[in-house]
Amino acid sequence: MSATRLGYEVIVSEAIPLALPGRTPDGGARTWAPVSTTLVFGREEAVLVDPPLTSAQAEAVADRVRAIGRRLTHIFATHAHGDHWFTAPSLADRFPGAQVVATGGTIPQMHRAAEARAGFWDKILPGQIPASPVTAVAAEDLGNRLVLEGHALSVLGVGHSDTDDTSVLHIPDLDLVVSGDVVYNGVHQYLVESRDGGRDAWRRAIAAVEALGARRIVAGHKNHRYDDDADRQIRETRRYLADTDQLLETEPTPERFYSAMIRRHPDHLNRSSLWGSSQALYPDRTQGAPPPT
Repeated sequence: MSATRLGYEVIVSEAIPLALPGRTPDGGARTWAPVSTTLVFGREEAVLVDPPLTSAQAEAVADRVRAIGRRLTHIFATHAHGDHWFTAPSLADRFPGAQVVATGGTIPQMHRAAEARAGFWDKILPGQIPASPVTAVAAEDLGNRLVLEGHALSVLGVGHSDTDDTSVLHIPDLDLVVSGDVVYNGVHQYLVESRDGGRDAWRRAIAAVEALGARRIVAGHKNHRYDDDADRQIRETRRYLADTDQLLETEPTPERFYSAMIRRHPDHLNRSSLWGSSQALYPDRTQGAPPPT
């Protein structure tokens, strides 16, 4: 019996305000970046990739899963930043039989993120994040693949991108990679964990995604107006990292760096992310590191 045909759609949870003091240097509000959740589906079943951050966002995702009328079999988290998995347990509870999956490298990082909730996440989004016990099983125990109606969805660990132990989901039958935060799409990139060789490691992760040869990529953070063209997103993500390297050599302060990056990427969403990154990249001017986005 031949496999059924697959489809996918992207649910973008738009930027939301944070309970953080102050504003960006140009007067903007502190906000959380838009987050992409991908739904891959066949005739009867579906897989969800990177569930969002807040209860309200998860409710919107759950409504969409119900609307398409497929049975949810797996919820996959590409990496351990909380905005890509904190609602996975609550969504699994809503869809009995759905199994939460992450790589063996990501799962310990998820435990660390859960331990950090009370000290940071719940302060910036008070009362908005549901309980987030780590319930994921290791993708390695499933042969590093999810099977959806006869189609293999391959899990590939790519190491450090905007954080440690990240992975992507490759769906050859859709000519698609769901990249998590390895690739960005019209949103300012999270650079807080990119020092000390992190950007070079990130470039290697991008190269690993590029080597898959997919025509389409779903970025973990995207402008919903943009398409999923792989070549464009890879090129723009690399350019952002190259601009970071260059401007760190020429700009003496986080404020100058912030302004210079905006001049080079004026249409990118969520300047709040850029301001958090700018402060972290100039550690002598920063008390503590901003959150992951």
